[in-house]
Amino acid sequence: MPFVGIISDTHGYLGDFVFDYFQECEEIWHAGDIGSVEVYDNLSSYKPTKAVFGNIDGGILTKILPETLTFNYFGLNVFLKHIVGYPKNYNKKLKEHFASNSYQLVIAGHSHILGIMYDYNYNFLYINPGSAGLYGVHQKITLVKLEIESKKIKNAFIWEKEK
Repeated sequence: MPFVGIISDTHGYLGDFVFDYFQECEEIWHAGDIGSVEVYDNLSSYKPTKAVFGNIDGGILTKILPETLTFNYFGLNVFLKHIVGYPKNYNKKLKEHFASNSYQLVIAGHSHILGIMYDYNYNFLYINPGSAGLYGVHQKITLVKLEIESKKIKNAFIWEKEK
């Protein structure tokens, strides 16, 4: 069964815990605010990495990464973007986009708040992995790992530690 590591808001910091926790993952998905091209390069050299740029990312990251990424992974249609909002609180353009597309998984960053919830309006699982970096108001550093089986998310695992 494939595992995927989900991370966001590293803000230029990449602790060794990321490599330890994502060791069995086939891919890493970063939901923006990477903070430096070195963080992106370190993740990409460790595992295949899909990523979007966030609002603090500038320079080369905005040139090599998209703002939004949609893809299919083992039968799951995935939407990845840094600023998405939360279920029942998306902006108008995203509401229209979600209504006219069929995703099973939507991944966001930005808030630094870990959240995994099912959105019944659009029929997808929403994940915000919180923040894996040191910058921000969050009290805990968090990561998410998904176990995927037969076109479905079988399990979601959370890793956290005090900042």
